[in-house]
Amino acid sequence: MRTAAAVLVSLAVLLPAHCGAQQPSVDEAAEALQAAVSFYHGQVADHGGYVWRYAGDLSLREGEARTDGSAVWVQPPGTPAVGMAFLDAWEARGEQAYLDAALDAARCLLQGQQLSGGWYYSVQFDPAERAKRMYRVDHPGAGCGPTTAPGGEEGWHVWRQRKHEPNMTLLDDDVTASAIRFLARLDRRLEFRDAAIHEAVLYALDAALMVQHPIGAWSHNYDRFPVHRPDLALYPVIAASYPDQWSRTWTKDFTGGYVVNDSITPRMIETMLAAWRVYDDQRFREAAESGGDFLILAQMPDPQPAWCQQYNNAMQPVWDRKFEPPAITGEESQGVLECLLQLYRETGEERFLAPVPRSIAYLRSSLLPEGHLARFYELQTNRPIFFDREYNITYVPEQMPEHYSFLRESRLDAIEAEYQRLLAEGPCEATVSPPPADEVAAIIAGMDKRGAWVEPGVLDAWDTEPETGIISSETFIANVRALAAYIAAQQ
Repeated sequence: MRTAAAVLVSLAVLLPAHCGAQQPSVDEAAEALQAAVSFYHGQVADHGGYVWRYAGDLSLREGEARTDGSAVWVQPPGTPAVGMAFLDAWEARGEQAYLDAALDAARCLLQGQQLSGGWYYSVQFDPAERAKRMYRVDHPGAGCGPTTAPGGEEGWHVWRQRKHEPNMTLLDDDVTASAIRFLARLDRRLEFRDAAIHEAVLYALDAALMVQHPIGAWSHNYDRFPVHRPDLALYPVIAASYPDQWSRTWTKDFTGGYVVNDSITPRMIETMLAAWRVYDDQRFREAAESGGDFLILAQMPDPQPAWCQQYNNAMQPVWDRKFEPPAITGEESQGVLECLLQLYRETGEERFLAPVPRSIAYLRSSLLPEGHLARFYELQTNRPIFFDREYNITYVPEQMPEHYSFLRESRLDAIEAEYQRLLAEGPCEATVSPPPADEVAAIIAGMDKRGAWVEPGVLDAWDTEPETGIISSETFIANVRALAAYIAAQQ
């Protein structure tokens, strides 16, 4: 999945004649913004929601799987992420059409909130498929109690075992967290006057608070609304350590309960900070700080003072999927560092800066010759770990599976620069610069008559490269946010 920066760069490469030719006016940027939102809301949306990619003629649609328009995606860059872009547009221009688009996205999400508290990857609108899920709006008065009492090692996390999938809340891949952040932001903009939105986001937050482990971490999912917190006797608060030995083959036991993989705990910390800003409720700040304290405890001892993807309740790294071994992770460790810096910016608590310099130094020493970080480094030896196409561990980056990134870009320069800025200035907001005029000119020039950005690409779930090109929600989000930021900076 391409980043927003990559989208802008690709547009600039495709349209060099327009870059730097003339600085777009606010009116030109505003006209492009209006056209883009009008097209996406008016012609692309299904039930007010969105998926990841579309054929350029809108004949095909996909999230992580195919859809005929009867399902929309929550998982970014799906409905909450598009809704956030609408709010950016509204805050830049104040036009009711942008707020209406955001409201439709929110109401779509309310149709997919589970009785367990949060959201699954997608929201189903086909009657037969909806009947298989436990959506709150379809089961009024069903209550929010557990189906069974918590017990044993499981506690409240189900961890990929899909025991009650029809009522599954997913924290994986920023699913529930992104929905909460969008709805909370909209709730504030509506001055908390939309009772349905306000109640839904607080219901989701109450569940998310209850499933947080005593150590401060979150797990992958939960399949019922929790009425008890995880038991401290089962989940003690201890620092991370190396296992005496670990299997070089996939154990298939899924003993991980504390998850950094896919930024689950960092995204939940971000979400709790956002909720604290919106609702001024100390519970959310305390949850965010508790999550940060887990990240401090989860930093591995020397010689590898960074982080792993998942830990068991003994705070030792364990296997997740067959290509995710117990290992130091170059990618998620960078995300943890960014999260710790955010915690310091917003709380001023200096303990969140303490792990940063040692980790940066270690990760710099682990850079590969091309300047990348390996996704995985072997425990204690620090050898980069890869997998072959049969999912055997190897130390040679050849014939790797193509569905997973075993080499990751380094963000260490930006992380260290932000760390040094915070040391010098103290806790303060992150600096965000508006996009350069030439990038905005490329964005405007790249729009077709409908208000769409069409680009070459493949629809993975359909295994096809449409002749009409593709329309990407990720590109839409990046470009709308850039236009909105440009307009706001010029006014």
